[in-house]
Amino acid sequence: MPRTTQAVLGIDVGTTAVKAMLVGGDGSVLADAEVEQSVSIPRPGWAEQRPDMWWRNTGLAVRKALRLAERNGYHIEVAAVGLSGQMHSSVFLDGDGEIIRPALLWNDARTAPQRRHITDMLGLRRLHDTVGNLPLEGFTAPKLLWLKQNEPDNYASLRALLLPKDYIRYRLSGDYATEPSDAAGTLFYDVRRRVWSKPMLDALDADMGILPRVVESTEISGVVTPGAADELGIASGVPIVGGGADNAAGAVGCGVVSEGVMQASIGTSGAVVLPVSEPFVAADMSLHTFCHCAPGLWYLMGVVLSAGSALRWLRDTVAPDMSYDALTAEAGRVAPGSDGLLFLPYLSGERTPHNDANARGVFFGLSLAHGRGHLTRAVIEGVCFAMRDSLEIMRAQGGLPSEARAIGGGARSRLWLQTLANVFGLPIATARPAGGAAYGAALLAAVGIGMFGSIDDAARTCIKPGTSVEPDASSVAQYDEMYDAYRQLYPALRDNFAALAGITAGRRQ
Repeated sequence: MPRTTQAVLGIDVGTTAVKAMLVGGDGSVLADAEVEQSVSIPRPGWAEQRPDMWWRNTGLAVRKALRLAERNGYHIEVAAVGLSGQMHSSVFLDGDGEIIRPALLWNDARTAPQRRHITDMLGLRRLHDTVGNLPLEGFTAPKLLWLKQNEPDNYASLRALLLPKDYIRYRLSGDYATEPSDAAGTLFYDVRRRVWSKPMLDALDADMGILPRVVESTEISGVVTPGAADELGIASGVPIVGGGADNAAGAVGCGVVSEGVMQASIGTSGAVVLPVSEPFVAADMSLHTFCHCAPGLWYLMGVVLSAGSALRWLRDTVAPDMSYDALTAEAGRVAPGSDGLLFLPYLSGERTPHNDANARGVFFGLSLAHGRGHLTRAVIEGVCFAMRDSLEIMRAQGGLPSEARAIGGGARSRLWLQTLANVFGLPIATARPAGGAAYGAALLAAVGIGMFGSIDDAARTCIKPGTSVEPDASSVAQYDEMYDAYRQLYPALRDNFAALAGITAGRRQ
């Protein structure tokens, strides 16, 4: 007979899946489930999803997790809900709360003209002093400007602009709300003062009223309505906390909540996250400066747009019937350095450090001696090199992490972990449980209802060491040489990328 057990529910609205996780009062994972979802690519460089698909998949994932918990001997009473999700992606709602059009995702590059317009109009100094970040195609503000310029009827209908996890909040509670870590990625948020930026809104002639109110990540934003409760299979009246953006919540979920420890995330995208106690914004804004989930904490972040998605592309293209384990096992039989084969993982353009939507993927050094294992290993190494670009900027700005903690699908692979350790020249550790952003969202919910006194308290109590990998000295030296060669490729090809983009755009017209 299942025993009645209280648990907090963490929901992560990812790009390729929605995840639901039930976490007990001691931090143990009682059950978790995910539902895969697709991305629509209407044109090259575009990426969209229907927000109602996220909601449908949330219901499926939560009910699936509850059934699994029941089979594990637990009858779950959900005590609180925490939310996380992909950053930047835009949800456009009308006055009735209905979806106006599909959401433009974080890796949608159609907004290059709007990004340039914002940069030219405000200038780097004003951007530095107001929102503290450079405009990028993936951010929310250029997406709003694109809607205004390209779909004026839809723009005229707009009454609410939300982020993915906050659309789920709206469907759960009827409330329009967000929290600082996700707001920071919109380009509408003053990350130093942690308020919406009136100068940016005024510059884009945008109405402050379309933006949700901001609560703290552990603050209760509302409660589950009876209708939503019926759809998810939980009780009505359950409190919902602010939650966190996927990278911030993922950092909470692996204990990266203080200075000195860095997070390396290998999911659909790749991210390097370094917590800081002051909102440091470099003059060139080469890294993102975003708010962390704790009020007195920020983080520096660099992003690789195609990380795990690059390996997925390779698998789907050259070996659709192989499992990832089989593919990486084959790559593991290839020597480090892939016998001189390099890969630029810019399949969706690139963010850090190039901020170039025209950049594209490249295999360099390909010969008749290379096989599928070389291609796979080169993709993994190329992603790690791209992530090292962000680490090098952090080091130059005084960030000296002693170790990195890995999360995401790549963290489950010994080859990914060892390669990352060798490319970074740092120990790489995982954390238990390996719940990622969904686990972090659940911990934020637990803090929000008083199960723990603080985020630090929750992390110390619940998160344990997992696998630890030390860098291999000989491989570190080899990868240093390969990284130097890797860094020369983008500058040599930048003009070619731009020319090719112009040719492609001309043929579409």
